[in-house]
Order: sequence, then C-alpha cells, then structure tokens
Amino acid sequence: MKVSDLEALGYTRETKNEMEDYEIKAGYTGDLLSDVMANAPSDSILITIQAHKNTIAVATLAGIRAILVCNKRAIPSDMIEAANDNDVALFKTAETQFEASAKVAQKMNG
Repeated sequence: MKVSDLEALGYTRETKNEMEDYEIKAGYTGDLLSDVMANAPSDSILITIQAHKNTIAVATLAGIRAILVCNKRAIPSDMIEAANDNDVALFKTAETQFEASAKVAQKMNG
C-alpha cells in the first residue's frame, strides 16, 4: 500500500512532504509510545490517538513513515512541522482506531 492510498480511503492529509509513493509495508495500532518503539515494524503506518510532537520522534526512531491520528483529535502545528521535517506522512480521521485499523488492514491485504 502506498501513502497516497490513505487519501483514497478518505483520510485527511496534514503534511506537505513528498511521501505519496512511499510504500507502507505493515501497520501498528497503539498509544503507548514505548510499546510502539519496541514493537512497531519499520516502513509501517502507526494508527493512534497520540496527537503531539513526541509521536513524530517515536515514529522516526522506529522507522514509521506514516501516522493516522484517530477520534477527531486536533493535530497541533508543531506536530505537523515535525512530520514535514522528518518525512513522516501525517493523516487524521474521525474514525476510531478499531475502524481505521480494519480499513487499513483490508486495503493492505487486498
């Protein structure tokens, strides 16, 4: 699945970096950032409700290239700026993490 497929699923892109063709190979759903660092696969999408700058730092350390923030969480400008600076595609949705995870998994598995 490519980053551009997330927009096709109806998710709102918050970043302006050049990540459209980046291949997402896995997914991870979680809110405990230490767990994400320890267990999320690289080249994955993180599906979370953690809408703050530290989420970008964790994503960068873990090799995560896309983040989907769920539950209508507002995304602060410093998180968007950090995502742009670190080549992380950042999206938001009103969907729950469960709904978003199911939708992303279905798209990945064809």
